[in-house]
Amino acid sequence: MIFGSRRDRLRFDQKEAQKLVSMTTRCPVDCTFNLIGKKFTIHILRNMIILGHTRFNQFESIEGINSKTLAVRLKEMLENDLIERKVYPGIPIRVEYSVTEKGKSVLPILEQMLAFSMKYAPEDVFADGRPRSFKDVLGRHTERMP
Repeated sequence: MIFGSRRDRLRFDQKEAQKLVSMTTRCPVDCTFNLIGKKFTIHILRNMIILGHTRFNQFESIEGINSKTLAVRLKEMLENDLIERKVYPGIPIRVEYSVTEKGKSVLPILEQMLAFSMKYAPEDVFADGRPRSFKDVLGRHTERMP
């Protein structure tokens, strides 16, 4: 496996791969997909982290999501400690969601996904179909995982 830019490329050699396998009971990539890989989970996190959405009706703008699926995903995300739910008393009752530290740690993954699509699927991302780097669009490099 190869990670990183061309300058700081990291490789898993055979010894490292064996060490990883011997230390883990499940594939870490599979575990990540179990947390954020269900349909719309990453979209909800995207809208919370990047767009600042906090309310149920704001998430209904996500491409192709329906209210039932949204409710299920929010419940799963609460159970997985990716988000928190706060109920404000009043008439009507107001409910807001916020991202936990665990949820915020998805930001570097989101940014890498953005960068990947801007470079390798520009015809789907940009009106002119020209590829761009993350830095070209946002003026900075992506966040790095700690």
